[in-house]
Amino acid sequence: MDSSIQAFLEKLENKSPGEKEFHQAVEEVIGSVWDYYQNNPRYHRANVLERMVEPERIIIFRVPWVDDRGEVRVNRGYRIEFNSALGPYKGGLRFHASVTLSILKFLGFEQTFKNSLTGLPMGGGKGGSDFSPKGKSDSEIMRFCQAFMNELYRHIGANTDVPAGDIGVGGREIGYMFGQYKKLKNEFTGVLTGKGLTWGGSLIRPEATGFGAVYFVRHMLLRLGMDIEGLKIGVSGFGNVAWGAISKINELGGKVVTISGPDGYVYDPDGIKDEKVDYLLELRTSNNDIVEPYAHEFGVTFVPDKRPWEVPMDVAMPCATENEVNLEDAKLLVKNGCYLLAEASNMGCTADAVDYLTKTIGYAPGKAVNAGGVAVSGLEMSQNSMRISWPRDEVDARLKIIMEDIHDTCVNFGKIPGTGNRVDYVKGANIGGFVKVADAMLAQGVV
Repeated sequence: MDSSIQAFLEKLENKSPGEKEFHQAVEEVIGSVWDYYQNNPRYHRANVLERMVEPERIIIFRVPWVDDRGEVRVNRGYRIEFNSALGPYKGGLRFHASVTLSILKFLGFEQTFKNSLTGLPMGGGKGGSDFSPKGKSDSEIMRFCQAFMNELYRHIGANTDVPAGDIGVGGREIGYMFGQYKKLKNEFTGVLTGKGLTWGGSLIRPEATGFGAVYFVRHMLLRLGMDIEGLKIGVSGFGNVAWGAISKINELGGKVVTISGPDGYVYDPDGIKDEKVDYLLELRTSNNDIVEPYAHEFGVTFVPDKRPWEVPMDVAMPCATENEVNLEDAKLLVKNGCYLLAEASNMGCTADAVDYLTKTIGYAPGKAVNAGGVAVSGLEMSQNSMRISWPRDEVDARLKIIMEDIHDTCVNFGKIPGTGNRVDYVKGANIGGFVKVADAMLAQGVV
């Protein structure tokens, strides 16, 4: 590693010790943009990169609530308002036991670049709590969401910070939080996205991340003279992202052969389609994270305690959580004939897996591939501002254009000289996202 990069990272680690997920995210970006940064003195003189890795604001608060037994419970709430150079802070809220400051800083940092790539006027942010909705009653979830919003409402607003859903935060949780915000502020504004369709939500928002990821993959394939039709595609997870991806892959003629959960993975060689997709929806709403029941329902293979990357596939789409593909997984994918991996999850691959994949097959990072979700959130903000609701086809058409533009940005900044048609999508996404934010920061002065 370049000594100047090493010095930059060491300084960051000394300021934020123990935040390994955040450090990993910054290192991945720094490695891509450093030369561009050093070769453009206007950025370097203003220390733009040092300012960019420091959140503008970190809000940490306690969330006391009462469970169904009348016992007082206490969780920790967070909102990381990372960068507002391009617009209001925008990013999801995650309710999960694994939530830490490091994970939310990593996600907020990534969100800044992702939102920049969409071309929409959105800054970057992230938040959440170590509360998990799993195993809680609706009444407990409502009381927690109201308690969470009792503090968060002071820091958000339609022109300040617009949270959305994430892991553990779906339409139910957004509804409870929006209701409490509306009561506290006595106003009906587009302060949260992912709302219900009858009260300000946008069509295709639940499917948008998966849809957008598939559109991005299709553009990668088209550059190679291929298309999705007839390909075997491996998907991990079975939540909203995986469901959206599976639906769009089926629509375009591909075949999804895997899904996964904490209990293991399912291999369905005939493809996850038709009534099987409907069953997935039932499985997702059962408040049970396991996928083994799918295997029993349709008489297919279930492999416990393993990830699906050992299955032969043409395209791999991680759709679950961070670091779900390690170096061993990556090597197995390539050995079994996979020639393209696109992260539909955030930082879905470990750093050594990314390094290997970029040198062997087509690889694209989450900040570009999974930007469809926040893109449609941005479109929801636009619809709220205009007090209108676009039809499904119009939202989908706008999403297609945004994902094509993101792909074009990655190609523009990521072409590898002397290799003909090859593109470094990591470099392209990082530099493409960086330039827009950095230029806005310069224009707005040292703030």
